Amino acid sequence: MKAVSDDVWMRAAVPADVDLVAALKERVLRQDLERLVGWDPARSRARVVEHFSTAHTRMILVDGAVAGTITLRPDEDALWLEMFYLDAAHQGRGIGTAVLRTVLAETPPERELRLQVLAGSAAQRLYERHGFVAEHEDGVDVWMRRVPGGSEPTGSAA
Repeated sequence: MKAVSDDVWMRAAVPADVDLVAALKERVLRQDLERLVGWDPARSRARVVEHFSTAHTRMILVDGAVAGTITLRPDEDALWLEMFYLDAAHQGRGIGTAVLRTVLAETPPERELRLQVLAGSAAQRLYERHGFVAEHEDGVDVWMRRVPGGSEPTGSAA
């Protein structure tokens, strides 16, 4: 386990965590997905299963209980930040910022980072404060990237 702060830790995911991640995704994204494209529980779970990896996914623990998840998946030319879900009860307290800073500090400086975030999501501002820039938007998703040596965080914690 890795300490993020006094009461926030990250641990490696285990196979049984896939159900927790699917449930987190539903709690965190369902409302936005309903607004943008409609909610399809089978499709949502299938996407979690497709991207879930015990080698690359970590569970975020607050006071010992699972509060979120984050995946950093290697690709040929970049690392993909995926399935970064933080339960609403823990949002707005700086936990997401602390987790993202921890993950970015562990990222090899020569690797580009990429991610996809829902259009209109408050998470996009978090990513922008950490050096990610929008490359493309299609009305549903915004694709962002952080070039090697990307800028340090700016502004206040989220």
